[in-house]
Parts: sequence; structure tokens; C-alpha cells
Amino acid sequence: MAETLARLDTESPEDSSWINLHYHSGFGNHFSSEAKPGALPADQNNPLLCPFGLYAEQISGTSFTAPRRLNQRSWLYRIKPSVTHEPFHPRSPPHRRLVGDFNQSNSSANPTQLRWKPADPPDSPTDFVDGLYTVCGAGSAFLRHGYAIHMYTANKSMDGAFCNADGDFLIVPQEGRLWITTECGQLQVSPGEIVVLPQGFRFSINLPDGPSRGYVAEIFGTHFQLPDLGPIGSNGLAAARHFLTPTAWFEDRIHPGYIIVQKFGGELFTAKQDFSPFNVVAWHGNYVPYKYDLNKFCPFNSVLIDHGDPSINTVLTAPSDKPGVALLDFVIFPPRWLVAEHTFRPPYYHRNCMSEFMGLIFGQYEAKADGFLPGGASLHSCMTPHGPDTKTYEATIAQGDDAGPSRLRATMAFMFESSLIPRVCQWSLESPHLDPDYYQCWIGLRSHFSYNETDEVIDGIRNVSV
Repeated sequence: MAETLARLDTESPEDSSWINLHYHSGFGNHFSSEAKPGALPADQNNPLLCPFGLYAEQISGTSFTAPRRLNQRSWLYRIKPSVTHEPFHPRSPPHRRLVGDFNQSNSSANPTQLRWKPADPPDSPTDFVDGLYTVCGAGSAFLRHGYAIHMYTANKSMDGAFCNADGDFLIVPQEGRLWITTECGQLQVSPGEIVVLPQGFRFSINLPDGPSRGYVAEIFGTHFQLPDLGPIGSNGLAAARHFLTPTAWFEDRIHPGYIIVQKFGGELFTAKQDFSPFNVVAWHGNYVPYKYDLNKFCPFNSVLIDHGDPSINTVLTAPSDKPGVALLDFVIFPPRWLVAEHTFRPPYYHRNCMSEFMGLIFGQYEAKADGFLPGGASLHSCMTPHGPDTKTYEATIAQGDDAGPSRLRATMAFMFESSLIPRVCQWSLESPHLDPDYYQCWIGLRSHFSYNETDEVIDGIRNVSV
């Protein structure tokens, strides 16, 4: 595959090279990439002298002794090794709305259905790091088990680099493109696409469109993978070839006072160095950042009656230790045809042993006619009932069985679904964007129960006359 050329100067991110980025394709593949021909050692990972005087450095996403099919690591060949920085110090002022260890001191259990309206752009210059805040989560980054769900609002490009030592970020931009520079290369991510930035990689986010907002799922101690297809067969849902990984790109320049921000245990630390961290001239491996266009998803649906569980729309899953149970699933609700007969077509009312955090990228969600807006979010925790609002239910049954095939257009909703019960951060419960009237969307649901007047009712039990 053609690769991007190295950019050795300080061009602005608006340069056309961002628009014409090249990528490797495939999920979980072992890639090789070099921005300068001959920079990648041919016969071994760690030669005594690397080509062009580069340093060899490995980044491991799994333990060394993980089974081969699960092992993830990459070798980076860089101008200076990443270890050449000053000591880390707690960031000042501290970021008080990030959580990596969920307990009663920073979050609370709340079974009520919750919904948030879209957040407003920041009033002051705010980059991705400062605009990131935790909504809810479970478990602990220290114990390497659990997840955190964040949202972000930003209006300023990053000046330094960010590194998440706690887990993988799955970022879902809702408004404004993200131009992301990583140690493996560059990615352009638009609303309608997602990007996964694995644990430990340093990255910087530019905002070419100005204000941006979106959603972030963070997983501790595991990585995302494609779900098994089971009876579906060998094709469908998200295709491996549609996942795109950047090609090698590097900066070779002195940068005194460059700041690395490291997230560690939910807290932020900073260290200074005198060079750009994006000085990787070549790399190879299978532990890499990647992006995916949600419009390429191949959905499945019922063609006669009823409809499948939402798990049929899983794009990526982070498995738990229990087979068939996800630490966190990423599920989407894309445009599609609805054709089931004698069937209530919107999502049915249900209570779930999993907890569901939903967001809306664009359009209107089929189960909520009003109130659930692009950029907003909702949380339905374990065994809390939820489903279509009153307006959606009444409009659907009013169509009767005469409703023909219909197509959902111009919509993209998603769900982060987990087997772990989330604790909700206090600032999320006190947010001015929290919708205090969310529960009222169901209050209008009335009883449609009816029976023949000749039927006899004794002690609340209806005896039907024959």
C-alpha cells in the first residue's frame, strides 16, 4: 500500500496532506510501515545498529506470555527514544472530572433512567484533554478491570501530546473533525467515524473545524475485538478490511519544553522533553491505532416477524472472562429497512442485565420522538426498564398492520453496553444538561387493555364467555 511521505517542517494542520492521508486496511493484522525507505530493519527487531541510526523501541499491549493469537505489540524505530524526558509531576491545576477508580468517594449508584442534553461549547480555550470529563463507569484502572464513559467538548487544538496509561480510548466524534497525530502516523476522523487509541500510545488532537464534542469509552485491562458472527456465518456486521491504520509519518525537530500529559489511575501527570514524540520513522506490529467508518457497517434485520436483540448491531466488543458476556460492547443503530410484519418495529420495552449508555451522532433515534438530541446521552442501568416514549408508541400502533416497508434514513445512534453496573459521577448528576423530566416521556403511556362486556370478572380474573 502507498504510504504518506514524512513531513519534516511545521506546516499547519490545515495543509492538504491531512486530506490525502493513506492507510493500511484490516483489523488485527501485522503491519509494516516506513516513512523513509530502508528505515525498517529487515531481519530482526532489535539490531545492534538500526538503519539511519534510529532507536528500536517496543510497545506492548498485552503481557509477553499471552497466547500468540492474543498477543499485541509493535516495534517503533525512532529518532530519539521516548524515555528521554524529565520526571513526571502531578498536573497543575489538577483535572477534577476524570475518574479511573470508581467508588463511593467519587461516584454513586443510581438506578433511575437518566438523560443529558447536548453540552455547550466551552467559553474559554479548551483542548481535548481539558474538555474530557467522566460521566460514569465501573471497576478500576488499578485492578485492570472495568470501564469509564467520558464525554468531551473542546474548541482548541492540543499544544502537546496525551498518553493514556489506564486503557484504550474509543472516541466517537459527534461534531467537528479530529485530526489525530499518533506515533504510528496520522488519522482524520469525522463524525460518523470512530477511532481507537490503544493504551500507552502518545497522540495529539487538532480541531480543523473549531468547536468539537463527542463521546469516549475507555476499557481497562483488555482490548476491543470483532464480535464472533455465530449463525450469521463468515460475513456481515463490521468487515475487517474497513478498519484503517495510519502509515508511518514523523517529525524531526527540536522542541524545547514539549509537554507530555499522562493519564495514570484517572489522574493527570506531566513531563517535559525537548523533541516531538512523533519521531517514529518506521514501525511494524499489530498493536496500533485504527479508525472505522460506521457507514460501512452491514446490518442484519428480521424479514418476517419480531426483531433481533440489539447485540446484532455490535461493531466492536471488549470481552470479559465469562464467555458471551462483554465488559463493553460498542453497538450502533444505523440507517436500515424495517419490514417485519405484525410487529412493533421500534425497540421493544425491556429490562436488561447489561447497562446501556446511548448517544446520538446525527438524526433522530427511532424510539424517542422528542428529547433525545444529537450530542446528548442517556443511561439505563442494569434492570431499569426503558423503551419507546409515549409519542413513538402511539404513532406506531396507530399505523396498524397496514404499515408497509419503511426505511430509517439519516440517523446514527450508538450504545456502550456493559455487564458491569455503572457508578455515576456527581458532576453528571448535578449537570445543568441533565434532563429532570426524562421520566415524563413514559408517563403518558395509558392502558389499552380491553375485554368484552359479557366477560365475567371475579376477583380480578377475567372469565371469557364462550
